[in-house]
Amino acid sequence: MTGFLDGLKKARLLAIIRGSDSAASVRTAVALVEEGVTYLEVSLNTPGALEVIRSVRDEVGDHATIGAGTVLTGDDAGRVSDAGGQFLVTPAVTAAVDAGVLLGLPVLAGALTPSETFSAMDRGATAIKLFPASLGGPAYLSALRDPFPEIPFIPVGGVNAAAAADYLDRGAIAVGVGSPLIGDAAGGGDLAALRRRAHEFLGIGFRKEHPDER
Repeated sequence: MTGFLDGLKKARLLAIIRGSDSAASVRTAVALVEEGVTYLEVSLNTPGALEVIRSVRDEVGDHATIGAGTVLTGDDAGRVSDAGGQFLVTPAVTAAVDAGVLLGLPVLAGALTPSETFSAMDRGATAIKLFPASLGGPAYLSALRDPFPEIPFIPVGGVNAAAAADYLDRGAIAVGVGSPLIGDAAGGGDLAALRRRAHEFLGIGFRKEHPDER
């Protein structure tokens, strides 16, 4: 898990793809990787999500790390592993956390409160997806890190470009960004605009990580 976390700390950006069209979701993922985004989460709410994960991994190879989000159950975790998913993201502290740990996959467990944070890490989570981060904002992350300075936090939910910079300044190891980055691309929308937004986010202190550095 150390290599996964080290890579995410360097990349500092987790792109969250929740699309309405599987082919468009694949195109979105590939475009992001071409622009330098190296950690991507495909939500299981996306039609054909498991096939999207397989297709993206086939197309990008070792140039990016591809995982699944909205993973709720142990069965979900097993299906993601079978599809070649390289990490799991949950919206809460669910059975998927335990299943992911047993499968040997990094797990970004969704948590908001101190109790949820402690419970997730105690069950073997790799990092905490602070969700929904917009409820407390960057100041809440600072407060949460006071009792948990060693826990890696990744704020998700309502993270635009301005908030991303603030969260990173306050100690987040990375930020998870969905619609402010993806826009309409995963539904068949504008890929050129997606690429421009990717450059904007990558310019906020993020660095383009070369796969050989992971």
